[in-house]
Amino acid sequence: MLKAVVFDDEFIVLKGLTKLIDWSEYGVELAGTAADGLSALETFRKLRPDIVMTDIRMPGMDGLQLIEAIRSEAPDTMCIVFSGYNEYDYVKRAIKLGVVDYLEKPITIVKIREGIQKAVDRIHEMNEMSSLKQKWQQGLLEKRTLDLLLKGEEATGEWAAVFGGDADRVAGVTVLAYSDEDFRLDGRAEYRTVYASNGSESLAVLFHLDSVTDVWETELSSWQSSAVGSGRTYSSVGDIPKSYREALRALRYGRYLEGKGWIRFEDLGDSHSVNPQLSEREEAVLFDMRVGDKDGLMRKLDEYLEEFRNEKLDPEIAEVELLKTVFHGFEVAKETGGNTAEIMGPGYLPQMELRSMQTLDEMAGWLRREMEKIMDWILSVRQRSKHSAVEKAIAYIGDNFGRDLTQQEVADHVEMNATYFSLLFKEQMGISYIKYLTKVRMEKAKELLKEEMPIHEISEKVGYYHARHFSEVFKKQTGMTPGQFRSRGRGT
Repeated sequence: MLKAVVFDDEFIVLKGLTKLIDWSEYGVELAGTAADGLSALETFRKLRPDIVMTDIRMPGMDGLQLIEAIRSEAPDTMCIVFSGYNEYDYVKRAIKLGVVDYLEKPITIVKIREGIQKAVDRIHEMNEMSSLKQKWQQGLLEKRTLDLLLKGEEATGEWAAVFGGDADRVAGVTVLAYSDEDFRLDGRAEYRTVYASNGSESLAVLFHLDSVTDVWETELSSWQSSAVGSGRTYSSVGDIPKSYREALRALRYGRYLEGKGWIRFEDLGDSHSVNPQLSEREEAVLFDMRVGDKDGLMRKLDEYLEEFRNEKLDPEIAEVELLKTVFHGFEVAKETGGNTAEIMGPGYLPQMELRSMQTLDEMAGWLRREMEKIMDWILSVRQRSKHSAVEKAIAYIGDNFGRDLTQQEVADHVEMNATYFSLLFKEQMGISYIKYLTKVRMEKAKELLKEEMPIHEISEKVGYYHARHFSEVFKKQTGMTPGQFRSRGRGT
């Protein structure tokens, strides 16, 4: 509801405007009155009303001086003046000060009503204009941020112009990719979030102000409604495309590994580097190969080959595109650590095979066969190696869970590519490496909580250097804090 105040040194005017006007009819509350100019200014500063109705002739400070002070402090305040002096100079000054209406005394109820309605209408118009301006500015900021995500350094100038004064305060940027349209972070002073979309991709860009803190990580650690992937944090705004690609990779693999919740790009392993030259289609094909989804792979290849035939490319260009796809497939095969020479045998020269083909259909059929061979080999290697490798990893986790134990370190221990290991572990155990490690740590914590050891020491023993983080994870896993769990065990 809007707020209004009335200032007049005549008691009967104040009484009449208080009693005879149904302010609520206009969506207005009469919040205060004053009988002199100095009290009126004090009342205004205390209440910050939307509408001021004031007499011109008042002791202490006249109405026009009062309006001048009010407009200098709050230029959007709607002011209505009334006076028994119908002098041109007063009218001219009032108009110059931007009053909504000038009413001559004796004022009538009809005139007051018209003045109030005029002020209310003006406020609504201003609010509507302000809302439209904000939407326009927000839309422009989203567009400039998307340009920044796609172009990086070359788009920083136009982005900074729209981002405003905070641009000089940005100490780092982190990109989040998410699958739930309702995903939103709480507003924080430590960072400013801009939400954007690129086709089907939903993105949140965190611009860390003044310094990079872990506030956003604490907030995300409890998110369980859907999958959210985060890229690494970069100190330079121009490096934002890297965090963008990493966030998309984390989301894609996070959906498979975790199902929902937050997964960081760093948790995928050091070898999970992003090749900026890969198209979205190529990324999707390699993803299916890594997770062992042969049906998905063949379906995507058929879609790609249908487009390939329709494009009617020159033979030389077609050869390069198809060879590139096969070589990417071999890169995924190498991640298994197996001997890729087993796939096609020694002396394999795919480029020579391609050049011997006469039609696009022959070339398309060749690609499909080659990729299927690679996929079948990957699946056979997985089947042979996953049991022993995961057993070795579990033993290593059991011996080392009490310190900072990265997935990369465990993958190195079992002599596997970290990406391949993470997917193999999920396939064998049914849960991701991160969830398994957390489970091991929480089970050990439960054992230690039965003893008299302080909670902060238990936190360190199970691999958490901050007791607060440990408590948050423990509660998330068990539904109670470590202290509550200990009390329940004692029966207290």
